[in-house]
Amino acid sequence: MTMHAGTTLSTAHDQPLLDLTQHEIQALRTEFNLADAHTHQRQSAAQHEIVGRLPQLWYEAEEGLQATYEQRFTEAFFRLHRQPTALARNKTLLSYAASISTMVVAMYLKQRRAAVTLVEPCFDNLHDVLSNMGVPLYPVEESALHDPDRIYTELKRRVRTDALFLVDPNNPTGFTLMRHGRKGLEEVVRFCKDHNKLLVIDFCFASFTLYDPELARFDVYELLEESGVSYLAIEDTGKTWPVQDAKAAMLTASEDIKDDIYNLHTSVLLNVSPFVLNMLTQYVENSRKDGLASVRDVLDTNRAAVREALRGTILDYQEPVAKTSVAWARITHPELTASELQRELRAEGVYVLPGRYFYWSQPGRGEPYVRMALARETEMFAGAMQRLRKVLDRYAR
Repeated sequence: MTMHAGTTLSTAHDQPLLDLTQHEIQALRTEFNLADAHTHQRQSAAQHEIVGRLPQLWYEAEEGLQATYEQRFTEAFFRLHRQPTALARNKTLLSYAASISTMVVAMYLKQRRAAVTLVEPCFDNLHDVLSNMGVPLYPVEESALHDPDRIYTELKRRVRTDALFLVDPNNPTGFTLMRHGRKGLEEVVRFCKDHNKLLVIDFCFASFTLYDPELARFDVYELLEESGVSYLAIEDTGKTWPVQDAKAAMLTASEDIKDDIYNLHTSVLLNVSPFVLNMLTQYVENSRKDGLASVRDVLDTNRAAVREALRGTILDYQEPVAKTSVAWARITHPELTASELQRELRAEGVYVLPGRYFYWSQPGRGEPYVRMALARETEMFAGAMQRLRKVLDRYAR
């Protein structure tokens, strides 16, 4: 793994922190952990009832068939996400973390000796997993996807590799191709089909496009399947429900590479815990009933708290297209970097992520940005915002 230049924060053993996950590990020890995007908020009333039924769900899983709980979970998930084609095709492979699905993707790319164009910025573990597998990587700026009328032209100009790897909605920016309905993804698919590129899409934040009146997650698998493009799609539960990291990820492949992916997947793992799948199914079904309110309400409250805390300061909140579970903010002070601001905040018990790691090919381009996680208990988050504002007020405009 390559060290990111300029990193000076260290672990207890005085070793430089090499990636965002190492920062997130350090943040677990702080009073106000706004680093990792995992779900740390409390249970809603309906979710409390699910927790109360955990013994029952455990014994159900002991008595039932693995295939039953896999099918129930997959059906519930794709119904919530309004993806009938994925449901009908019935070829999605389950794992216990999106990183595992990404590893399988990387193994396939390595096997094919394929080079990849990866969107930038993005969460750096995508780069690290691919790079550690020996997959050659080249960046494409997210801005190449912003204008649907120019996507095809921009990708044709910039992408010279065998595969294109996108994140939608993107982490950390919240940009999504669905900003303009179907056209954005249609243009990406058209480019990949015309130029024989494998399209890899990380949909791990896609739940945040559901029940949003300004966005509509259409049946993306219908588009992918009917186009004939070679594709791999990753989905995940880990950023949506407060289940203490008892999660599941999904990997779906186009027909032409499905068997190759299956053979790699079975070399990695046998199955996801039937108890975890049984439990997750209850959370998914509850979100179908409440329109994801138990998830969205917490995020909306904390997003409003961020906007208020940053008002009139040197941090400008960057409005996302998709209202994801993270906030991205730009530093306007000409002499302050994200790494420096992060160190100041950490000294006050608030841990945010510096933007340099998201810009995996040119870390310096991320120094004007910081990322804050929103999936936190609202009272704790309000305290973090007070502490954050105290530090920002040192740099009064």
